[in-house]
Amino acid sequence: MLGIIENKYGFLTSDCTLTPFGNGLINQTWLLMHKGDSYIFQRINDNVFHNPSDIAENIHALKEFFNTNFPDYLFVKTIQTLDKKEIVFHPSEGYCRMFEFVIGSKTFNTLQNSQLAFEGAKQFGRFTKNLSKFDVSKLHITLVDFHNLSLRYQQFETALNKGNANRINACAEAIEFIESQKSIVDEFDQIKTNSNFKKRVTHHDTKISNVLFDANNKGLCVIDLDTVMPGYFISDVGDMLRTYLSPVSEEEVDFSKIEIREDYFQAILEGYISEMKDELSDEEKSYFVYAGKFMIYMQALRFITDYFNNDSYYGSKYEGQNLVRANNQLVLLKLLLSKEQALELRVNHYLENSGV
Repeated sequence: MLGIIENKYGFLTSDCTLTPFGNGLINQTWLLMHKGDSYIFQRINDNVFHNPSDIAENIHALKEFFNTNFPDYLFVKTIQTLDKKEIVFHPSEGYCRMFEFVIGSKTFNTLQNSQLAFEGAKQFGRFTKNLSKFDVSKLHITLVDFHNLSLRYQQFETALNKGNANRINACAEAIEFIESQKSIVDEFDQIKTNSNFKKRVTHHDTKISNVLFDANNKGLCVIDLDTVMPGYFISDVGDMLRTYLSPVSEEEVDFSKIEIREDYFQAILEGYISEMKDELSDEEKSYFVYAGKFMIYMQALRFITDYFNNDSYYGSKYEGQNLVRANNQLVLLKLLLSKEQALELRVNHYLENSGV
């Protein structure tokens, strides 16, 4: 890595130190120190992102748009190489890139309070709102069918027919519940043909660790733009609901710890709508709770499909991990469904009383 940094960026190896940074599961990331200055250096996983140059072109296009239209917005830029490239390829190291490091910023891997949820939702809403005039057709699709729930259900059905029979036979209860909720897929199919639902610049990975905060825990901007593509707002809102509402992640094996925190839902609602109130149609706003069902259900489908396919995509560190993940998400979905009416009332009350 240091050889690439010296040859492509002109930083002498003797002046550099690389330290592993963050806990991302896809790309490898380091903190690069060079003569007292800090940078983020990253190797892109091209087993997941098959065309890393598409990511670089997307980020460059967004950077140009922000520079022209919102020059005060904090957009974390890539550092160009000596020959003005924003991504480099090395035969043995793969695709690499460098970002500026925002001094004084920090990230959170878990939500410590609902105010952080508000700030995170506000930043993702602001990102999409600011890009409302950006031509989404100019964006490359970096992960084909990433949030295509219809396809995910088809993959689930295929796995039921062709997957590991022993595993399938042991999951009758989970399968029955999944099939009972297919209306979530049917609603998504309707959204795709509904003119009231607009495709926008969508982040698609709205976990809290993809928000930069300042020293006072105020949101600065969103980061990790590899999955930025055209999409529906339900992807971003849904991923926030999926990852912010419960105090535990999909890796939790004690399902009694899973819960729906209504104050966190309120924070997400207020943070996102405060930015997107003039962008979303009335019908889109009415699908705010559905967004959570959409993402939780899809993630459960993906986990259990992979379990039936012998853990070929996500892999597993212990026997049955993908089944644990799937059942975890199904419990979360059941809890969301049990509170759906109360959450819908929160949405309606906020919209009516905030003048949105």
